Order: sequence, then C-alpha cells, then structure tokens
Amino acid sequence: MPERSSGGDDLFGPHNLPYGVFTTADEPGRRRLGVRLHDRVLDAGAAARALGSPYEALLAHGDLGPLMAAGRTAWRDVRRALTAWVSVPAHRAELEPLLHPLDTVELHLPYAVADYADFYSNEHHAANAGAILRPGGRALTPNWKHLPVGYHGRAGTVVVSGTHVVRPTGQRKTLTASEGDPRPVFGPTAKLDIEAEVGFVVGAPSPQGAPVPLAAFRDHVFGVCLLNDWSARDIQAWEGQPLGPFLAKSFATSVSAWVTPLEALDAARVAPPARTEPLLPYLDDTHDDEPGGLDLHITVSVNGEEVSHPPFSSMYWTAAQQLAHLTVNGASLRTGDLYGSGTVSGPERAQRGSLLELTWDGAEPLDLEAGKRTYLEDGDEVVLSAWAPGPDGTRVGLGEVTGRVAPAVTGS
Repeated sequence: MPERSSGGDDLFGPHNLPYGVFTTADEPGRRRLGVRLHDRVLDAGAAARALGSPYEALLAHGDLGPLMAAGRTAWRDVRRALTAWVSVPAHRAELEPLLHPLDTVELHLPYAVADYADFYSNEHHAANAGAILRPGGRALTPNWKHLPVGYHGRAGTVVVSGTHVVRPTGQRKTLTASEGDPRPVFGPTAKLDIEAEVGFVVGAPSPQGAPVPLAAFRDHVFGVCLLNDWSARDIQAWEGQPLGPFLAKSFATSVSAWVTPLEALDAARVAPPARTEPLLPYLDDTHDDEPGGLDLHITVSVNGEEVSHPPFSSMYWTAAQQLAHLTVNGASLRTGDLYGSGTVSGPERAQRGSLLELTWDGAEPLDLEAGKRTYLEDGDEVVLSAWAPGPDGTRVGLGEVTGRVAPAVTGS
C-alpha cells in the first residue's frame, strides 16, 4: 500500500533520510533498499552504483539486514555519503532518474524481525492502567521504579504499516457474567485497543552471556520507528492472571515502513523525568555523556480525527536502560531484534496513548464524527505519526503507522 505524503518537505529533508524497502509497479517482485527524501524514494543501491560508491555492497539488497549488521562505523559513513549525494547539486543528473514518487511505490517490512520484546516504561500510562485495573489499590507495582518491566512478544506477527489487523478471537469474561461465575466465553474481542509506542531496531548483535552496558547503546541500536502494539483488553484481563500479555497482544504489532537512523535524532535528546528511587549500577545513567530521553511528538488519529498527542519525552525508562536490562542476564542481541518503548502517555487526558486510558475503559467514550468510540470497531483506521526537533530549527519526521481493523475470522 502506498504511504501518504507528509505534506511538508521539512520533515523528510536531507537531515533525516530514513531507510525503507520498496517495490515498483513495473517490477513488483524486486525489492530494493530506499531512502526517503521529501515525498520521493531514492533507490539507494542504484545510486551507489551510479556514483561508483564503495557502499554499493551494503545498499544493493532487498532489505536492511546487511547494513544493520555492518555496525556503527558503517552506519555513520553510509549516512554521510547519502547526505552528500542528495545535497550536492553535481549529483542531481545521476540521481533524478532514481527518485520514485512516494505514492507510486509499495513499501514493505524493511528487515527480518529476529526477536520482539515490549516494555511498560511510562509512569503516566502505568498509573492510569493501574487505577483502571486495580481500583483502590496501588497503581504502580513495587518493582516499577527499579527496573523496566517488559515481556517477550511474537516476532512473526510484526507487520508493516498499512497491513489490515484482523480482530482477534479468544477467551474472555462477558460484561454480564455474574460476580462469582468463573466460566469464560469464547469469541471476538469486544475491547480492541491500540498503544502508541516507539520501536528500537537492533543492528549489531552481541554474544550470549555478555550484557550490553548503557554506554554501548549506540553501538547496537541502528534506528527508531513508530510502533502500534494492538491489544485485546478483555482477553488480556482474563489471561493475565498472573502472567503477562500473551494472546491479547501476539496477533499483530504494526511498525512503520521507515527506520529513522539514531543519528538523525541527535538534536532531540532530552533528559528523562527525575528518578524518585536510586537505581542499581547497570541502570544508573546519571553520569552518561548525553541525555537518554527523546523529544518525540506523537499524534494518534482514529478515522482521520486526532484524538491524542502523547509526548515521548515523558518516558521514565530510556531506550538505553531498556536495552541494558534486556541483556543484563546474558541474553544475546541479533540483527533485526525489535523492542517497543511501551505505551507513551502524558499527564493530560489529550496525551494518553491508548483507548483504555482515553475512554477510561469505556466509561468516558470519545465523541468522533464516525460515532462514539470506547474501543475500536471493525473498519476503524488508526494512524500514528510523529516528529522531533532536528538540526538548525528543522523537524525530523518518523514514518507513519497505519492499520485498519478487519472483522474477526469465525467458523470455517
């Protein structure tokens, strides 16, 4: 499915240059590595070949895997070369035939997802969810301020933006079940939700048994993308006793077709929220050379209406801390590993990153042009978009994530 234009060249100028994989109508079976420039896509491998670049071997592939595995020095050098190619007027004649209008290409998942993990790292979201699910109890669990809580997800159901999401079916308790009735029912979820998140894509692997320290974050994380962690809240409530998410989240996770290089977000670095508990040494980032937070401005739209603007700068746990915790037990990293930030929410209602919070589990419906919404209905489309401050007053756009809800598959 072609991606919609950004409507503003500033978001995807030479200071950004996110990577993606595309095919064209005349060669639908040939996947190519591309770089987004404004509302066009540069065939990166063909550009390297036309300009006699030594980086052709990394760019002339149908996915990002070889470049991601090449490591931080290669990432930096290739990015500098690409920036020069699209910025120097002398290259315009060679590159013009290799630029494809964005709305004429089909975008694909740009890398093979190796493993997928997701975190629960925003205090506003955790407090809201705790108040909804445990009314009168403690909003945050006792471990929340001491480690980034997370779970291991399903890599095989990570899908690219534009893929329809089939309403999942599973066990759940009905809203009309009597107070003490232990029996569940089986059927499509009645509480299909979204979670506005940011994904971090691992490039360089690490050996098993060797934890990745905070200082090595940039050596392993290749880039950033938007991520929608679709969730079936009624299935989640029934199955999550006592373990964490399973079928309620494993049916689909949508990611952007574009991976923004970590280096493109250098101007968006900000300090995370103040810590209220002392951290163990492997998570203590108080002496890091650069702040670990990112000033990303996310917008959540349902059926074309903006319903929320979650600020990523509110994340209590940083991506570097999440990676350090993910590997502290000796778990290895593989090229293509993906981990989600957890739902992004802010202190205001209009900054909540899930319908669970926005509607307070259905008690406060959203009043949309398409009708009131507590949770998603079949046919609803959700779009996540975002931008961050860039160099010299520019803005860096992140590729959008779209998904439309398809009806559940029932019977044969």
